[in-house]
Amino acid sequence: MRNIGMYPKVFLVLLLMVVAGSALAGTVDTVKTFSPSMKKEIKAVVVRPASYSKNKTYPVVYLLHGYSGNYSDWVSKVKNLPAYADQMDLIIVCPDGNFSSWYFDSPIDSSWKYETYVAKELVNWIDEHYSTIRKREGRAITGLSMGGHGALYLAFRKQEVFGAAGSMSGGVDMRPFPLNWDIAKRIGTFKDSPQQWEQRSVINMTHLLVNNALALIIDCGTGDFFYRVNVNLHELLRERNIAHDFISRPGAHNWEYWDNAVIYQLTFMNKYFRK
Repeated sequence: MRNIGMYPKVFLVLLLMVVAGSALAGTVDTVKTFSPSMKKEIKAVVVRPASYSKNKTYPVVYLLHGYSGNYSDWVSKVKNLPAYADQMDLIIVCPDGNFSSWYFDSPIDSSWKYETYVAKELVNWIDEHYSTIRKREGRAITGLSMGGHGALYLAFRKQEVFGAAGSMSGGVDMRPFPLNWDIAKRIGTFKDSPQQWEQRSVINMTHLLVNNALALIIDCGTGDFFYRVNVNLHELLRERNIAHDFISRPGAHNWEYWDNAVIYQLTFMNKYFRK
Protein backbone atom coordinates (compact mmCIF):
# COMPACT_ATOMS: atom_id res chain seq x y z
CA MET A 1 0.00 0.00 0.00
CA ARG A 2 1.12 3.51 -0.77
CA ASN A 3 -0.57 6.64 0.52
CA ILE A 4 0.06 9.15 -2.23
CA GLY A 5 -0.32 12.90 -2.40
CA MET A 6 0.10 14.78 -5.65
CA TYR A 7 2.50 12.57 -7.67
CA PRO A 8 4.25 15.79 -8.78
CA LYS A 9 7.02 14.22 -10.86
CA VAL A 10 4.68 11.78 -12.59
CA PHE A 11 2.23 14.57 -13.38
CA LEU A 12 4.99 16.75 -14.84
CA VAL A 13 6.18 13.92 -17.08
CA LEU A 14 2.63 13.25 -18.24
CA LEU A 15 2.02 16.93 -18.91
CA LEU A 16 5.15 17.14 -21.04
CA MET A 17 4.11 14.00 -22.91
CA VAL A 18 0.68 15.41 -23.70
CA VAL A 19 2.07 18.76 -24.83
CA ALA A 20 4.74 17.10 -26.94
CA GLY A 21 2.20 14.76 -28.51
CA SER A 22 -0.65 17.22 -28.83
CA ALA A 23 -0.53 16.97 -32.62
CA LEU A 24 -1.55 13.32 -32.26
CA ALA A 25 -4.71 11.97 -30.72
CA GLY A 26 -6.64 8.77 -30.67
CA THR A 27 -9.66 8.04 -32.82
CA VAL A 28 -13.06 8.24 -31.10
CA ASP A 29 -15.67 5.73 -32.25
CA THR A 30 -19.28 5.70 -31.08
CA VAL A 31 -20.47 2.13 -31.47
CA LYS A 32 -23.70 0.19 -30.99
CA THR A 33 -23.18 -2.96 -28.98
CA PHE A 34 -25.78 -5.60 -28.18
CA SER A 35 -26.73 -7.06 -24.82
CA PRO A 36 -28.24 -10.55 -25.18
CA SER A 37 -29.24 -10.58 -21.51
CA MET A 38 -31.22 -7.33 -21.82
CA LYS A 39 -32.15 -7.86 -25.49
CA LYS A 40 -31.26 -4.35 -26.59
CA GLU A 41 -28.62 -2.23 -28.28
CA ILE A 42 -26.41 -0.11 -26.03
CA LYS A 43 -24.03 2.60 -27.19
CA ALA A 44 -20.42 2.91 -26.11
CA VAL A 45 -17.46 5.12 -26.93
CA VAL A 46 -14.23 3.43 -28.00
CA VAL A 47 -11.03 5.50 -28.15
CA ARG A 48 -8.23 3.96 -30.22
CA PRO A 49 -4.63 5.19 -30.22
CA ALA A 50 -3.32 6.78 -33.43
CA SER A 51 -1.02 3.78 -33.82
CA TYR A 52 -3.96 1.35 -33.93
CA SER A 53 -3.36 -1.58 -36.26
CA LYS A 54 -4.95 -4.98 -36.64
CA ASN A 55 -1.43 -6.39 -36.71
CA LYS A 56 -0.95 -5.51 -33.04
CA THR A 57 -2.93 -6.21 -29.87
CA TYR A 58 -3.74 -3.50 -27.33
CA PRO A 59 -4.65 -3.39 -23.64
CA VAL A 60 -8.08 -1.98 -22.80
CA VAL A 61 -9.24 0.31 -19.98
CA TYR A 62 -12.99 0.29 -19.33
CA LEU A 63 -13.93 3.75 -18.04
CA LEU A 64 -17.33 4.01 -16.32
CA HIS A 65 -19.48 7.13 -15.95
CA GLY A 66 -21.27 8.31 -12.84
CA TYR A 67 -24.90 8.64 -11.80
CA SER A 68 -27.07 10.55 -14.31
CA GLY A 69 -24.32 10.28 -16.92
CA ASN A 70 -23.91 8.25 -20.10
CA TYR A 71 -21.33 6.74 -22.44
CA SER A 72 -20.31 10.14 -23.88
CA ASP A 73 -19.44 11.84 -20.58
CA TRP A 74 -15.75 11.08 -20.49
CA VAL A 75 -14.87 12.14 -24.03
CA SER A 76 -17.04 15.25 -23.86
CA LYS A 77 -15.73 16.40 -20.45
CA VAL A 78 -12.07 15.33 -20.65
CA LYS A 79 -10.80 16.71 -23.93
CA ASN A 80 -7.36 15.12 -23.57
CA LEU A 81 -8.70 11.58 -23.27
CA PRO A 82 -7.87 10.67 -26.91
CA ALA A 83 -4.36 12.05 -26.41
CA TYR A 84 -3.90 9.87 -23.33
CA ALA A 85 -4.99 6.78 -25.28
CA ASP A 86 -2.47 7.70 -27.97
CA GLN A 87 0.41 8.49 -25.60
CA MET A 88 -0.09 5.27 -23.62
CA ASP A 89 -0.90 3.16 -26.71
CA LEU A 90 -4.06 1.64 -25.28
CA ILE A 91 -7.78 1.44 -26.01
CA ILE A 92 -10.31 3.19 -23.75
CA VAL A 93 -13.90 1.96 -23.70
CA CYS A 94 -16.68 4.07 -22.14
CA PRO A 95 -19.84 1.96 -21.61
CA ASP A 96 -23.33 3.25 -20.99
CA GLY A 97 -24.62 2.46 -17.50
CA ASN A 98 -28.17 3.65 -18.20
CA PHE A 99 -28.23 6.71 -15.91
CA SER A 100 -28.50 4.84 -12.62
CA SER A 101 -27.68 1.15 -13.03
CA TRP A 102 -24.90 1.12 -10.40
CA TYR A 103 -23.52 -1.61 -12.68
CA PHE A 104 -25.52 -4.31 -10.87
CA ASP A 105 -27.60 -7.17 -12.13
CA SER A 106 -30.73 -6.01 -10.35
CA PRO A 107 -32.36 -8.63 -8.11
CA ILE A 108 -35.74 -6.91 -8.48
CA ASP A 109 -35.77 -5.86 -12.14
CA SER A 110 -34.79 -8.46 -14.72
CA SER A 111 -34.38 -5.77 -17.39
CA TRP A 112 -31.33 -4.33 -15.55
CA LYS A 113 -28.31 -6.59 -16.00
CA TYR A 114 -25.43 -4.17 -16.22
CA GLU A 115 -22.94 -6.41 -14.43
CA THR A 116 -23.50 -9.06 -17.09
CA TYR A 117 -23.39 -6.46 -19.84
CA VAL A 118 -20.18 -4.65 -18.86
CA ALA A 119 -18.12 -7.53 -17.47
CA LYS A 120 -19.12 -10.17 -20.03
CA GLU A 121 -21.12 -9.03 -23.04
CA LEU A 122 -19.33 -5.77 -23.71
CA VAL A 123 -15.89 -7.28 -23.06
CA ASN A 124 -16.69 -10.04 -25.56
CA TRP A 125 -18.00 -7.52 -28.09
CA ILE A 126 -14.88 -5.35 -27.82
CA ASP A 127 -12.60 -8.39 -28.15
CA GLU A 128 -14.48 -9.48 -31.27
CA HIS A 129 -14.43 -6.07 -32.96
CA TYR A 130 -11.04 -4.66 -31.92
CA SER A 131 -7.49 -5.95 -31.76
CA THR A 132 -7.19 -6.47 -28.01
CA ILE A 133 -5.18 -8.47 -25.50
CA ARG A 134 -7.84 -11.04 -24.69
CA LYS A 135 -6.91 -11.89 -21.13
CA ARG A 136 -7.09 -10.28 -17.69
CA GLU A 137 -3.50 -9.02 -17.96
CA GLY A 138 -4.68 -6.78 -20.80
CA ARG A 139 -7.84 -5.40 -19.15
CA ALA A 140 -8.44 -2.76 -16.48
CA ILE A 141 -11.55 -0.99 -15.25
CA THR A 142 -12.14 2.30 -13.43
CA GLY A 143 -14.74 5.03 -13.15
CA LEU A 144 -16.08 7.99 -11.23
CA SER A 145 -18.67 8.10 -8.44
CA MET A 146 -21.28 5.44 -9.33
CA GLY A 147 -18.74 4.22 -11.87
CA GLY A 148 -16.02 4.07 -9.21
CA HIS A 149 -18.24 1.77 -7.21
CA GLY A 150 -19.06 -0.17 -10.38
CA ALA A 151 -15.44 -0.63 -11.39
CA LEU A 152 -14.39 -2.09 -8.04
CA TYR A 153 -17.60 -4.11 -7.71
CA LEU A 154 -17.09 -5.72 -11.10
CA ALA A 155 -13.35 -6.23 -10.71
CA PHE A 156 -13.66 -7.80 -7.26
CA ARG A 157 -16.28 -10.22 -8.57
CA LYS A 158 -14.71 -10.86 -11.97
CA GLN A 159 -11.00 -11.22 -11.31
CA GLU A 160 -10.73 -13.64 -14.21
CA VAL A 161 -11.74 -10.76 -16.50
CA PHE A 162 -9.89 -7.72 -15.09
CA GLY A 163 -6.32 -7.55 -13.84
CA ALA A 164 -6.39 -3.95 -12.58
CA ALA A 165 -9.10 -1.73 -11.14
CA GLY A 166 -9.54 1.80 -9.88
CA SER A 167 -12.03 4.25 -8.47
CA MET A 168 -12.34 8.03 -8.52
CA SER A 169 -14.66 9.52 -5.87
CA GLY A 170 -16.37 6.15 -5.74
CA GLY A 171 -19.53 5.33 -3.81
CA VAL A 172 -17.74 2.38 -2.24
CA ASP A 173 -20.16 2.08 0.68
CA MET A 174 -23.80 2.74 -0.23
CA ARG A 175 -25.26 2.12 3.20
CA PRO A 176 -24.83 5.68 4.54
CA PHE A 177 -26.91 6.94 1.58
CA PRO A 178 -30.11 4.86 1.59
CA LEU A 179 -32.30 7.51 -0.08
CA ASN A 180 -29.93 8.69 -2.79
CA TRP A 181 -29.22 8.11 -6.48
CA ASP A 182 -31.97 5.56 -7.24
CA ILE A 183 -30.07 2.74 -5.56
CA ALA A 184 -33.28 1.47 -3.96
CA LYS A 185 -34.84 1.14 -7.43
CA ARG A 186 -32.16 -1.38 -8.35
CA ILE A 187 -31.86 -3.50 -5.18
CA GLY A 188 -34.81 -2.59 -2.96
CA THR A 189 -34.92 -0.22 -0.01
CA PHE A 190 -32.38 -0.45 2.76
CA LYS A 191 -35.20 -1.04 5.23
CA ASP A 192 -36.74 -3.93 3.30
CA SER A 193 -33.62 -5.43 1.69
CA PRO A 194 -30.65 -4.73 3.99
CA GLN A 195 -28.82 -7.87 2.83
CA GLN A 196 -28.74 -6.60 -0.76
CA TRP A 197 -27.13 -3.36 0.41
CA GLU A 198 -24.62 -5.21 2.55
CA GLN A 199 -23.62 -7.63 -0.20
CA ARG A 200 -23.30 -4.98 -2.91
CA SER A 201 -21.32 -2.38 -0.99
CA VAL A 202 -17.72 -2.64 -2.17
CA ILE A 203 -16.36 -2.12 1.33
CA ASN A 204 -17.93 -5.46 2.32
CA MET A 205 -16.35 -7.33 -0.59
CA THR A 206 -12.67 -7.23 0.38
CA HIS A 207 -12.88 -10.88 1.47
CA LEU A 208 -12.82 -11.69 -2.26
CA LEU A 209 -9.29 -10.30 -2.56
CA VAL A 210 -5.91 -11.94 -2.14
CA ASN A 211 -2.89 -9.67 -1.91
CA ASN A 212 -1.64 -8.66 -5.37
CA ALA A 213 -4.41 -10.55 -7.16
CA LEU A 214 -5.68 -7.22 -8.48
CA ALA A 215 -3.69 -4.06 -9.10
CA LEU A 216 -5.75 -1.42 -7.24
CA ILE A 217 -5.82 2.39 -7.18
CA ILE A 218 -8.35 4.43 -5.18
CA ASP A 219 -8.63 8.23 -5.38
CA CYS A 220 -10.93 10.65 -3.59
CA GLY A 221 -10.78 14.37 -2.79
CA THR A 222 -10.85 15.51 0.81
CA GLY A 223 -13.88 17.74 0.12
CA ASP A 224 -15.93 14.93 -1.41
CA PHE A 225 -19.04 13.59 0.32
CA PHE A 226 -17.66 10.09 -0.41
CA TYR A 227 -14.30 10.87 1.20
CA ARG A 228 -14.96 9.14 4.52
CA VAL A 229 -16.16 5.88 2.95
CA ASN A 230 -13.09 5.85 0.69
CA VAL A 231 -10.78 6.34 3.66
CA ASN A 232 -12.61 3.51 5.41
CA LEU A 233 -12.02 1.23 2.42
CA HIS A 234 -8.35 2.23 2.27
CA GLU A 235 -7.89 1.47 5.97
CA LEU A 236 -9.64 -1.90 5.66
CA LEU A 237 -7.45 -2.90 2.70
CA ARG A 238 -4.39 -1.85 4.67
CA GLU A 239 -5.49 -3.91 7.69
CA ARG A 240 -5.94 -6.93 5.42
CA ASN A 241 -2.56 -6.39 3.78
CA ILE A 242 -4.08 -5.88 0.32
CA ALA A 243 -1.64 -3.86 -1.78
CA HIS A 244 -3.16 -0.73 -3.31
CA ASP A 245 -2.44 2.88 -4.12
CA PHE A 246 -4.54 5.46 -2.28
CA ILE A 247 -4.59 9.06 -3.48
CA SER A 248 -6.04 11.81 -1.32
CA ARG A 249 -5.75 15.51 -2.15
CA PRO A 250 -7.91 18.65 -1.91
CA GLY A 251 -10.88 18.44 -4.24
CA ALA A 252 -14.62 17.95 -4.54
CA HIS A 253 -17.05 15.73 -6.41
CA ASN A 254 -16.78 17.40 -9.80
CA TRP A 255 -15.25 17.24 -13.28
CA GLU A 256 -12.37 19.51 -12.33
CA TYR A 257 -11.23 16.77 -9.97
CA TRP A 258 -11.88 13.85 -12.35
CA ASP A 259 -10.19 15.58 -15.28
CA ASN A 260 -7.04 15.48 -13.16
CA ALA A 261 -7.65 12.13 -11.45
CA VAL A 262 -8.03 10.12 -14.65
CA ILE A 263 -4.40 10.85 -15.60
CA TYR A 264 -3.20 8.99 -12.50
CA GLN A 265 -5.60 6.12 -13.09
CA LEU A 266 -4.48 5.60 -16.69
CA THR A 267 -0.81 5.93 -15.73
CA PHE A 268 -1.24 3.31 -13.01
CA MET A 269 -2.96 0.93 -15.42
CA ASN A 270 -0.46 1.56 -18.18
CA LYS A 271 2.31 0.61 -15.75
CA TYR A 272 0.41 -2.59 -14.93
CA PHE A 273 0.04 -3.43 -18.63
CA ARG A 274 3.74 -2.82 -19.35
CA LYS A 275 5.05 -5.14 -16.63
